[in-house]
Amino acid sequence: MTNKWNYQTPTREQLLRRDELSEKFGLSPAICLLIVQRGVANDKDVQKFLSPNIKNLYDPFLYPDMQKAVDRLNKALGNKERIMIYGDYDVDGTTAVSLVYKFLEQNSWKSNLDYYIPDRYDEGYGISNRGIEYAKETGVSLIICLDCGIKAIEKIAYAKSLGIDFIVCDHHMPDDKLPDAVAILDAKRLDSTYPYRHLSGCGVGFKLMQAFASSNGIEVSRLKSLLDLVAVSIASDIVPVTGENRILAAYGLKQLNLNPSKGLKGIIDVCGLTGKEITMSDIVFKIGPRINASGRMMNGKEAVELLLAKDVATAKIKSENIDQYNDDRRELDKKTTDEANALIDENPSVTEGKIIVVFNPEWHKGVIGIVASRLTEKYYKPAIVLTQSNGFITGSARSITKFDIYKAIESCKDLIENFGGHTYAAGMTLKHD
Repeated sequence: MTNKWNYQTPTREQLLRRDELSEKFGLSPAICLLIVQRGVANDKDVQKFLSPNIKNLYDPFLYPDMQKAVDRLNKALGNKERIMIYGDYDVDGTTAVSLVYKFLEQNSWKSNLDYYIPDRYDEGYGISNRGIEYAKETGVSLIICLDCGIKAIEKIAYAKSLGIDFIVCDHHMPDDKLPDAVAILDAKRLDSTYPYRHLSGCGVGFKLMQAFASSNGIEVSRLKSLLDLVAVSIASDIVPVTGENRILAAYGLKQLNLNPSKGLKGIIDVCGLTGKEITMSDIVFKIGPRINASGRMMNGKEAVELLLAKDVATAKIKSENIDQYNDDRRELDKKTTDEANALIDENPSVTEGKIIVVFNPEWHKGVIGIVASRLTEKYYKPAIVLTQSNGFITGSARSITKFDIYKAIESCKDLIENFGGHTYAAGMTLKHD
């Protein structure tokens, strides 16, 4: 292993502040030093950090376009239009779809709601023409897309030509040009002044439902039961557990431990967590991978079916299916990682550059992101793992601290058909040549 650990020696001022906090709040000096090193400055912020309170969530209407989004949603519900909830096939996307679908189902007409998860292999990431055409065939006039859509300019234009409006709820980096949607909720928009930029895709969906509840006189407390989904998305998507995420994660963990949804309870049972206190680590290493396995090995729609389960029997069957997918995924992950390492051993020059890039057209698209993570951990370099799918080369990238892999890929966008992601994780599609 070539991981590089950097220990930051605390300054004299930090040590003094540590001792002050330890005495004032009755905490161990080690905990207080961590708080100081994370930049939590005054006593008020320390109190908020130690005792997350849902009352400290920001007003959702601070999001650009939030009022437009709520107005269009209220209009659709008032006119009994057919609404589709559309989301990515990973944990963040499937939890987001489940949260929005559940809340609207409780507060509208279920017969006018549908959801859609694109197939990773046949449709790829994000908005697809097939999904739009399915929406048209089933009479949908409004699509709420979650954890995707911020770069789907052509697809959303196509939907508009068919008379279908879009509300985009995303947290990925936008391009200079935004899609022609009714509303675009993304705190990373250049014109956004929303105080927190790091919500998960499910977190953005929560903010839309928070605003919807507020505009319709629905008690926001009715959303609390859905925060187990938000906590799962925060841990699994590896967004910073600070600010609003810290509040949502704290309440979500309580819900997950005390009264999880039947679907999440099913996963808790199959991964051996019954009767134990569930932590963020349990989500990252046990719950999240099982939800992800559905989209990696089969179709993410089955994960949503599980998360929406209303009875124990259905949840048990779906959980057992997903547990098997996860076992299959682990075997494939190990095999592919071994092959990638063997490829590098045979060609040591691969590691001489600043970024590791490996390609095998036979690799399974569902595990290349995991393999990229393992290569990054092993060599402490950004890694891009590529395979072939639907006539294109498709890849996943993972990065190291302080190297923005998204910007690196963006600098080559003239060579790439499609790309998206975050600072430390991204995906791309390019032509073989």
